[in-house]
Amino acid sequence: MKRYSIVTIGFILFLSLLLSACSSDSSSGGKNSGSEILVGVLLPVTGNNATDGKDMLNAMEMAVEKINNDGGVLDKKLKLEVADDACDPQTATAAANKLVSKKVVAVVGGYCSGSTLPASGVFHNANIPMIVAAANSSELPEQGYDSLFLINGLVPDQAKTGADYFNDKGAKNIVLIHDNSAYAKNLADFAQKSVEENGGKVIGFEAINPEEKDFGSLMTKLKSLNPDGTYFTGYYAAGGLMLKQFKEKGVPGFFMVGDGSYSPDIISIAGAENANDLLVTATPTANFIPGAEAFVEEYKSKYDLSPGPFSALSNNGVNLLADALKRAESTEFEALKKALKDTKGFEGIGQVIEFSEQNTLSQSNFHIMKVVNGEFTLEK
Repeated sequence: MKRYSIVTIGFILFLSLLLSACSSDSSSGGKNSGSEILVGVLLPVTGNNATDGKDMLNAMEMAVEKINNDGGVLDKKLKLEVADDACDPQTATAAANKLVSKKVVAVVGGYCSGSTLPASGVFHNANIPMIVAAANSSELPEQGYDSLFLINGLVPDQAKTGADYFNDKGAKNIVLIHDNSAYAKNLADFAQKSVEENGGKVIGFEAINPEEKDFGSLMTKLKSLNPDGTYFTGYYAAGGLMLKQFKEKGVPGFFMVGDGSYSPDIISIAGAENANDLLVTATPTANFIPGAEAFVEEYKSKYDLSPGPFSALSNNGVNLLADALKRAESTEFEALKKALKDTKGFEGIGQVIEFSEQNTLSQSNFHIMKVVNGEFTLEK
């Protein structure tokens, strides 16, 4: 899957705004009729990140089923309209315009920041609120869209969580590796800042092609640098291969990844033995959240799987939207946007949601996860 630079994403965003302008008049306010309220879902259903996309969709479907069984919202049932962004900016733009044409009242989703950035511009231009459940690039709120609401912590908080862990463990010489995607480069830049603020030193700052299969030369370079810690900020397909070769080459120090690599797939790609002691900066999965036991059991029962990294956040996103619709007593754009902005003390799975002036979480929710015996555990 091709990755795109930040400049390319900016150009795609410009085009997306022009495209969505043609349909914004007909979609403003999401005028759903009949017995259903149509909710857009933007996720990677295909491509390297489809595992996490499907996990997020599962959790959203669980929320919709419960809401509808409890009587729905505004005397109507919620219905999900899914569009595949494939974690690709161009695909995401087309998917976003598809949802606009369907006249959805709001959108929940957003996994890859690189695809969420241009898609969010389409929705903003069409007067459709978006609740972002996973993507967390600092560039998302910097766009200034008052209809964009982020319920995951932001990249700067994630970077600080990782840098602080390294510092606490005496790891001062750090290598940072990214894949040039908007999210990964953003996280690597903030990680460098946080490492240096802690008195550490970034001894290597590397960019990789995420389609690469052989990282042997990079691992040889890393071994010569003798790092105390290595932080890969990209996604799990490349992360798993890199971790495997990191261990095989005998590179010293900790190996840490960002939440784009927080997936059971990274363990299976690297192999359980190689994945042992892998560190992850992430929002904990539902099985580590007190009070989420019923959600976890229901998820396992329905899908014969454990809920993944962004299932709780995705479930929270749909429930937050339903709550805002009830408070707004309307599906109209301005009323719904105001209700979302005015959210106070909304209790979701593992978080209480309130928004800052930039429509970001008032409090970060990042922790350190660690792989022990082939399983993720809560390290800190």
